[in-house]
Amino acid sequence: MPPRLHIESFLATGAEIELPANASRHVQVLRLQPGAALTLFDGNGGEWSAEVLAMGRKHVSARVLVHQPIERELRTPVTLALGMPANERMDALVEKATELGVARIVPLVCERSVLRVAGERAERKAAHWQAVAVAACEQSGRNRVPLIEAPLSLRDWLARCAADAAAAAGPRWVLSLADGTRPLRAGWPADGAVGPVTVLSGPEGGFSAAELVAAAAAGFVPVTLGARVLRADTAPLATLACIAALENPA
Repeated sequence: MPPRLHIESFLATGAEIELPANASRHVQVLRLQPGAALTLFDGNGGEWSAEVLAMGRKHVSARVLVHQPIERELRTPVTLALGMPANERMDALVEKATELGVARIVPLVCERSVLRVAGERAERKAAHWQAVAVAACEQSGRNRVPLIEAPLSLRDWLARCAADAAAAAGPRWVLSLADGTRPLRAGWPADGAVGPVTVLSGPEGGFSAAELVAAAAAGFVPVTLGARVLRADTAPLATLACIAALENPA
């Protein structure tokens, strides 16, 4: 299988392009030669067959060939808003959520969050996680890269949600283990499609009572994945897997 590489510039049949630094290093590490096959995608849908044109010490050029309108996305666009788990666990969460089909990730700082970032550090973290998502798309076959937003406080994000509640489409869920909470699968339509979904998942220590009240005021309905307590970096991934299964009932 040809190496899959993400190219930020717009691709077109017949174009001769210079690969960006990360992609060039990948091709060089694989010791590909002129004429070797590549698969390129620019995030605008589908993927392109391509071939290596020339190899230099620091630069690699390629020719774009044929577009293939292949999509591997969930039918349900899923936004995950989550209390950030600490350090490398967030990297792994972004990687696996991308593989499972997430459309957007909103990292949140909550009352009980362990990881707290703001300002320039938050922007650097977002750029790093966006690169993790690109690499996961290259590996998994996705042709559309999810957006990883810069971290912000849960309070500010819920205020944004409340402001656009009237225009929002699709359900808003907050993961909960409270008694009487309905299962996520409850009410899922027979055709497997519910429109865009926003899922709010808590940090290591869970949400405070005040945060749950604010989430409810912003239109979030509590749902549960079952009786077990899942880690902050497990619950969002289990949710994506559940949605994928509900989209494709046996």
